Amino acid sequence: MEGFHSEDFISLRVNMETGMFRESKRSAILRAGAAIALIALVDWLVIAEIPLGFLYLIPMLIIGESLGRFTIVSCAILCTALAEVFSDLSWNLRTGISRDVLYFAAFVGAGFFVRQVNLNRRVTLENLHEIERQSDARREAEEQLKVLIESSPVGVFTMNASGHVLMANEAAHRMLAVPQGMLPGRVIYRNLPALTNVSMDNISEHFLRAVMQAHGQRDDGEAFLADICFSTYRTNAGPRLTAMVLDASEDLRAHEVSGLHQLLAGSRIAVSALSHEIRNVCGAIALVHKNLARSELLAGNKDFEALGSLAVALERIASIDLRQSASQATDVDLAVLLDELKIVVMPSLQEEEIATEWKFEDGIPHVWADRSSLMQVFLNLIANSSRALSRKNGRVLSVSARSVGGKVQVEFADNGGGVEYPDHLFRPFQAGAEATGLGLYLSRAFMRSFKGELRYNPLPDGACFIVELELSNAFGHDK
Repeated sequence: MEGFHSEDFISLRVNMETGMFRESKRSAILRAGAAIALIALVDWLVIAEIPLGFLYLIPMLIIGESLGRFTIVSCAILCTALAEVFSDLSWNLRTGISRDVLYFAAFVGAGFFVRQVNLNRRVTLENLHEIERQSDARREAEEQLKVLIESSPVGVFTMNASGHVLMANEAAHRMLAVPQGMLPGRVIYRNLPALTNVSMDNISEHFLRAVMQAHGQRDDGEAFLADICFSTYRTNAGPRLTAMVLDASEDLRAHEVSGLHQLLAGSRIAVSALSHEIRNVCGAIALVHKNLARSELLAGNKDFEALGSLAVALERIASIDLRQSASQATDVDLAVLLDELKIVVMPSLQEEEIATEWKFEDGIPHVWADRSSLMQVFLNLIANSSRALSRKNGRVLSVSARSVGGKVQVEFADNGGGVEYPDHLFRPFQAGAEATGLGLYLSRAFMRSFKGELRYNPLPDGACFIVELELSNAFGHDK
């Protein structure tokens, strides 16, 4: 029936089972009073040597069903008095008191006994109700969990200590290229060899909760990269391991392709910068060669002429067009990218005891950029600030983002003392720079490849680098 749940059925069942003794006090008192009056009347009318006082046990049973202790005791006193008044037995101090005490004890005992039996029945039925409710809740939770596992895109399976699969969902079969229903009973180590390193000995003392990345193999022989989240537990049948497996091959491919793109782009820019410097040197050599050629001392000297030819050839090689190919720019959710940046850099900044301030304007619009290149620019700027702050006390790094004049600006400011020669910042191979001095040069080149800009703004006690980005809707990608 629509709208009628199992819990409603349980409640109805309990009410039906307890209906026999769940009466109102008023009804019990009326029934007990009528029984007492009837017994007293019969006892008064019947003149015989047979005492009828034991019949007062009947109203005591009625009273004990639903009334309290005080009412039971009061009714027992009344029944004792009536039994003695209408009794045909003579009363004296020696026999009368003992008889009345026995009457009273019998009546009170009967009432209390019935009362306790009914209380026990109520408690038992309430416990039964709770057990059935919990059973239904557990059954519903198990059904929901089963639906969740079966519909999950992540491969989920359970195995025993010997590695045999006990349960596996559809995603696990699909991931391992195994026909549906064929995984249970198989040894999972064939497909995920890394799980052989998970020990389930002494599991009662040490439960494992871990995440690992490992290589897996499908039944068709194809290898894949797997992210495995697993936990161990103990059952009456022995130790168990439950694992959730995610195929990370696509993430690996995307990461490697992005890394290759960054490497090629950076290499192209670095070689272009080197070619530019070589052309400058070749130009100077050509000028000196031209001046020396005017002197008759070197006229006709083969080595001198060869030197001029080498300079020209070197300049020609350095003039090869190495301009960056078309940018991989697209619509980028800057707010999400900055959140990912925090996740990447916060552990190292905390380890270096650098206080960070993140100030992002609400509703930062999407920007036009190459996502991986922009992340590399952000990481390079933070790395530069971290190096500058390593020599300072009270280190503070501030990252802010806001919309300014139809563009978005992301500022990286620190109190690391600033830059000694700002005019040389974005030049390649600058003197005094760590390594090759290409970091800022490459960062600005990346920014300009997707119509962005990178600028330096000096601060009284530090430095501020401003990353300026175009809005994505300026390129027809309005979000």
